[in-house]
Amino acid sequence: MTIAEKKDHREAPLVLDTEPPRTLGFTDQAAFWLNIGVSLIGFSGAAVVLSPTEGSRLPLLGALLATVVGTVIGAAMVAGPAAIGARTGAPAMAVLRGLFGTRLSYVPTVANIVQCIGWGVYELTVITLGVSALTHDRVPHWIVIVAAGVLSTVMAIWPLAAVRALRKYVSVAVGIALVYFTIQLLRQPIPLPTGTSWSGFWPAVDSTLAVSISFVPLAADYTRHSRSAKTAAGATVIGYSVAQIWCYGLGILAILHAGNADNIFDTFLGVAAGWVFFAVLVLRESDQSFANIYSTAMSIQNLLPRVDRRILAGLVGLIVTLLALPVRDFSNYANFLVLIGSVFVPLCAVLIVDYFFGQGRRGWNLTESAPTRPLMLLPWAIGFVTYQLFNPGSITWWTDFWTKAQDTLHIHPGWWSSASLYSFLVAAAVTALLVRFRRA
Repeated sequence: MTIAEKKDHREAPLVLDTEPPRTLGFTDQAAFWLNIGVSLIGFSGAAVVLSPTEGSRLPLLGALLATVVGTVIGAAMVAGPAAIGARTGAPAMAVLRGLFGTRLSYVPTVANIVQCIGWGVYELTVITLGVSALTHDRVPHWIVIVAAGVLSTVMAIWPLAAVRALRKYVSVAVGIALVYFTIQLLRQPIPLPTGTSWSGFWPAVDSTLAVSISFVPLAADYTRHSRSAKTAAGATVIGYSVAQIWCYGLGILAILHAGNADNIFDTFLGVAAGWVFFAVLVLRESDQSFANIYSTAMSIQNLLPRVDRRILAGLVGLIVTLLALPVRDFSNYANFLVLIGSVFVPLCAVLIVDYFFGQGRRGWNLTESAPTRPLMLLPWAIGFVTYQLFNPGSITWWTDFWTKAQDTLHIHPGWWSSASLYSFLVAAAVTALLVRFRRA
């Protein structure tokens, strides 16, 4: 192996203040985001797009359009932090030191740790559901959880090797599986939904956008190894958009064929040789849990910068695996998406505006001594409140509070309401005003 080849196979730094190797090109990153965008959760999550609010049901065209709009907008939002990660070479939570200061960056860091652990648990659980469908419940739940947890943790310990393996071996197999299922489902008559209305279009957009935006606080963990910011942003938008649109589109078709989301896996297994291609998708799901375990470790490293990331990844993998053991369903999945969106959509807006138009243009201080910038919490908080006013979710006590706030402020969301877009635009506008004020 030549010196150049050895450099290309270097792994991610073990501690925070080490310069990362820039070894990932467009193909590596596009393949990574392609695999991340395809998820068994996405197939089931298509049910939220078809029925975005209680009592509403979108027509097929509306559900597909909402998927495209929400995914593309969300991927474009993720591309901003991805480019920032490539420019700075810093992981996602360390980037926020420049936005908020080191101490205040701990606030979104803790939120991201909770998010990533939650997603990791969900991913391990959905792997068990996939294996259960494949084997007709012949493999014990705990064995699948442990096996998937070990595989995901090993990938998180050697993340760049995992990304390269995804490009070389997994992406092609996943693409073949998606093409096969698409052909098989389209060959059958599609049972169109009845009693439909376009009134839930923007809530459906928000649900797909929320899945995309959940990668805002993860993107830089991987794009910091990109050879250029342009490559990182382009690979993110193209790879993720194609994958999630395809994944949700298949999920929508499968749900319509199955009649409900509970039997969606049976639809895939019901086609000729479907179990072979479904097994590919189940095995591939481990890259989702790998990404969440690794990004949790990187987030913790913002708090503990001198601790070896391999130790952190091992501990996080163990915790996620143990938490996943008793989980059996996804009853709170939609609420989880709303919570994620309300936190990270406005944060993304503040991050992008301040980096590209504000203080980031002169270079952020990303060291442990980065000064506190409490004023930057204001647009984030305003964006969060905006999101809740338009879409407070379905947790009773939380929804009741924001419903009273809606009545007080005379804000009554209608079919035109998009919590994600309004939250992003409001947070971006307030940040722009702060930037302009600082310049003046």
